[in-house]
Amino acid sequence: MTDTAAPTPAGAAPAQGMSRREILLVFVALMLGMFLASLDQTIIATALPTIVGELGGLEHLSWVVTAYLLTSTASSPLYGKLSDLYGRKIMFQIAIVVFLLGSILSGLSTSMFQLIAFRAVQGAGAGGLIVMALTIIGDILSPRERGQYQGYMGSVFAVSSVGGPLIGGFFVDNLDWRWVFYINLPIGILALIATARFLHLPVNRERKKVDYLGAVLLVSGVSAALLVTVWGGAEYAWDSPLIIGLSVAAALLLTLFVLQERRAAEPILPLRLFRERVFTITSIAGFIIGVTMFGGIIFLPLFLQVVIGVSATDSGLLLVPLMAGMLTTSIVSGRRISRHGRYKRYPIAGMVVATIGLLLLSSMNPDTPLVVASAYMLTLGAGLGLVMQVLVIAVQNAVPLSDLGSATSASTFFRSLGGSFGTALFGAILSARLGSEIARRLPDVGNAVPIDQLTGSPEVLAQLPTTIRIPVIESFSIAITDVFTAAIPFAIVAFFLVLALPELPLRDTAHVGAPTEIA
Repeated sequence: MTDTAAPTPAGAAPAQGMSRREILLVFVALMLGMFLASLDQTIIATALPTIVGELGGLEHLSWVVTAYLLTSTASSPLYGKLSDLYGRKIMFQIAIVVFLLGSILSGLSTSMFQLIAFRAVQGAGAGGLIVMALTIIGDILSPRERGQYQGYMGSVFAVSSVGGPLIGGFFVDNLDWRWVFYINLPIGILALIATARFLHLPVNRERKKVDYLGAVLLVSGVSAALLVTVWGGAEYAWDSPLIIGLSVAAALLLTLFVLQERRAAEPILPLRLFRERVFTITSIAGFIIGVTMFGGIIFLPLFLQVVIGVSATDSGLLLVPLMAGMLTTSIVSGRRISRHGRYKRYPIAGMVVATIGLLLLSSMNPDTPLVVASAYMLTLGAGLGLVMQVLVIAVQNAVPLSDLGSATSASTFFRSLGGSFGTALFGAILSARLGSEIARRLPDVGNAVPIDQLTGSPEVLAQLPTTIRIPVIESFSIAITDVFTAAIPFAIVAFFLVLALPELPLRDTAHVGAPTEIA
């Protein structure tokens, strides 16, 4: 170890005697893994039209995204528990390898069915990348120290959110759509090399029984529940036999999962965690914030492209203020948490600011200047940046080492689940309001223009006659801003949840000091 210790607040000890350089090298490995997962969620969006054009199967297009969502969300709790049993490093490396395997196979796909199947493999790896990175950070840094490094994590999501669509568009225009998957290979290989070289963590060599039945019940139940949110009201009516059957199956499987966890020696999701108020409140709050975040973010590009009229590439660039707000407040709050050891005030303030941001977004219309829209997005991003990482810090500070992986993965899992639910809920609100607004403004439009053109791409809408195009754009504006309005009550609920969050003293010691073998 070197003598150049990482700066720590008064009274805090460096993580296991690690120097700042050693911590930063570990962060390089972790950030590469997180970048893989976050980039893949954004880079594929611009390539999907080209992929469908070559492989066909337009009717299965949504499954390219859905398959990834299902496996990444359902697998995240498994990585957390397995890392508690067998070590973080090996599970992080397994996640990278599985993700890279899925990337290679996705790039080699010759049919839409193959692409969907291999995207599911990719998702199974992605489910562990972010979870393991956050858990390892909890291992090597005390909760109080971690705030100093929040900016590095936030920068990963900011760069991938803005750069993903741009890189994807470049590959589609200049190379081949398959490169949106192949680009993962050099990044993943670097991540594997960096983890092998710099990441040395304790490994628990004690043999323990894995709760395989609990794992199967959890994955099956969550998958059924996610399919209900993805398909319900979109591809199938809410009262269709399939949606009702999936709902019943989800409820039954998740009930059996809870019963299994009560009797398992090493449960996938230890139910004792819910006896800890911090874990329970942050899990529920994370779910609600996931709903709110997706309600506020996922439809912003649609508003910018259809209502304001910017290009797809420009709409991605116009999200920079949102990401800049998240990154700035995440860094500032993290440093202040490290300095003062207090964290509760930040998510409380964050939910107030985020609610104001949603309220401002709900007031937009086709005449809203871009600079004003950017200021509204900056406000929402600033609020979210005060909340997201702080909840993870609070959880990791409250649980013992033996449950660190399970608790961190559960925190990520509930937020992802909330995001899936929010996407489905707000999508249904958008479709219903859009249909009613178009019917009210243009009752006879179906006789002149096929109705599916009215919900198509901005390019298609631009070709409509002015007498039709303007009312349609106004209908989109009202429908999308109604989504922002619908997200406000969820933000208010999240505010009261974080208001009830206990504030425990932040530990000045890292979890990594457990008496185990180092690998």
